[in-house]
This record gives sequence, structure tokens and C-alpha cells, in this order.
Amino acid sequence: MGMTYTIALPIADRRAARDFYTAALGLEPFGPPGGDGIPEPLQFALAGGVSLMLIPTGGFGWVVGEGRPAEPGRSECLLSIVTADVDAAVERAHAAGALIVAEPAQQSWGYAATFEDPDRHLWMILRPDEPRF
Repeated sequence: MGMTYTIALPIADRRAARDFYTAALGLEPFGPPGGDGIPEPLQFALAGGVSLMLIPTGGFGWVVGEGRPAEPGRSECLLSIVTADVDAAVERAHAAGALIVAEPAQQSWGYAATFEDPDRHLWMILRPDEPRF
């Protein structure tokens, strides 16, 4: 049996998170609807065998235990999206409510920008100078 992967992130509000990820990244949630009409759990397919699960903060605490993995406003990881059109992706995220942390710019390794989603998770949008795969 092949393996699948899930990236789980804590969120404050399911509806706001669903709306942001749909508008900013063009993702569509999947799964049976919960009492609020939003799939429960709130998940998005990212790529072959990889999904993003957004868990309300209280439920996330239940999963990881009493200790909080990071202080509010601190990021433990940087999620990246590779695309040919960094500028358009960043504009779309900003229009959906993202805070632009680093404007699109050429780096020594590629063209990239970084934004925070409404729950302060960091996302990098990039076009590497060299093919990645």
C-alpha cells in the first residue's frame, strides 16, 4: 500500500480558512460536510497523495497535547508553492487577505515572494531558476 501525506495546520475559523484557501490558492475542499456545511475535517488535495488539513486551534491542541508547538506569531515551517507566475499568485493571495511578508523579487536561487495566511502560516511562492524535478 502506498503512503499518503497530510500537512495539518491550526486555524482560528473554519469558514474564513476555507474561503481564504479557495480564493488565494484555488483549492477546493473535499469530504462530507459537517454541521456548518463545510467538509469535516476541512481538507484540500494538494498533489498526488498530499493533502492539507486545517484544524481549529482547540482540536489541534487536542491532537498535539497540552503544549503549544509555537508561540502565536512564530512559524515552525515555511510552505512553498512552485509556479511559473509568482506575481499573479501573490496578487491573488493578497486580494484574498494574505499579508505580504516579502514582495516578489529575484533571489540567487529563483524568483520568490512570501505571504502570511490569516492564521499567520508562512507560504512562499517561487519560480526556481533551475528545474526542481
